[in-house]
Amino acid sequence: MTVSEAENAAMSRAFELAARGPRGINPQVGAVLLSPDGRIVAEGWHRGAGTPHAEVDALSHLDGGDASGLTAVVTLEPCNHRGRTGPCAVALLEAGVSRVLYAVDDPNPVAGGGAERLAEAGVEVAAGVRRSDGETLLDGWLTATRLGRPRVTVKWAQSLDGRAAADDGTSQWITGEVARADVHRRRAQADAIVVGTGTVLADDPSLTARTPDGSLYPTQPVPVVIGRREVPADAALFRHPKTPVLAGGRDLPEVLRDLHGRGIQSVFVEGGPTLASAFVTAGLADEVLVYLAPVLLGGGRLAVTDLGVTTIADARRLSVTDVQHLGDDLLVIAHPSPLVEGAS
Repeated sequence: MTVSEAENAAMSRAFELAARGPRGINPQVGAVLLSPDGRIVAEGWHRGAGTPHAEVDALSHLDGGDASGLTAVVTLEPCNHRGRTGPCAVALLEAGVSRVLYAVDDPNPVAGGGAERLAEAGVEVAAGVRRSDGETLLDGWLTATRLGRPRVTVKWAQSLDGRAAADDGTSQWITGEVARADVHRRRAQADAIVVGTGTVLADDPSLTARTPDGSLYPTQPVPVVIGRREVPADAALFRHPKTPVLAGGRDLPEVLRDLHGRGIQSVFVEGGPTLASAFVTAGLADEVLVYLAPVLLGGGRLAVTDLGVTTIADARRLSVTDVQHLGDDLLVIAHPSPLVEGAS
């Protein structure tokens, strides 16, 4: 199916609408209804659990709900199941939509199948329109749906020779202001920030996401602390805008399942070498961010500790997907190599 310029622009608008919705257990979805001549006649988005889905929200803005001959442009495949609301595929059929374009297939076996239902009823359906953009928007939710846990980003900063700190333990600051600002921006995009009790006891971090002028970003990650040691009652994280989650000494898969049950789709691991290494060793790092500073420290304060690799054949190989210059520093973005480790 050929996608027109108007339909492509409508998908861009649908992405914008989707981003208005809350992140959580449910996906962020936007929908736009186009007239045969390419005009936007209605639009909608999902506002959270129990509210109308994006397609139904858009249909509600039509006079009489009649969408005969219209094209629906949606960021996610229309659902095909009845939960708190009815199937969106049925709503579109009953409204008379003749054409449906969507970006991402729904990986949920319960909710998926809407495209097939629409096509069987004679609706023209195009899947994968701007798929890459749609998957970027829904990255955390897609991982959470497919794996039953949040998407995990593991971050650390290191010197050129692989050290996270000098031998006396000092580490502020290995990287410069531009790199640190990038870290805070990424914190604000995550649902949770995860550290170990060692980091809390050593640094007393606030675990907030702050703008370059020191103010808080409008969205803040939930602080999560993993470890058996007790967190002091006066720790800075207890002044965080979000209520901290003290995960104790539970294993990492259990912690992630618990966070998933709380509606957390993405976590940003900043817990130092021990915790970062634990996530990598467990195969739970979906993305690795390494902030590389042009300094040499020597000594034994390695950025990553034991990964269970005893021979080069067992190396945990990554695919570098991007390298960014951040002031004097570099950010290397990498993901597990599917051919070696499989999807994590």
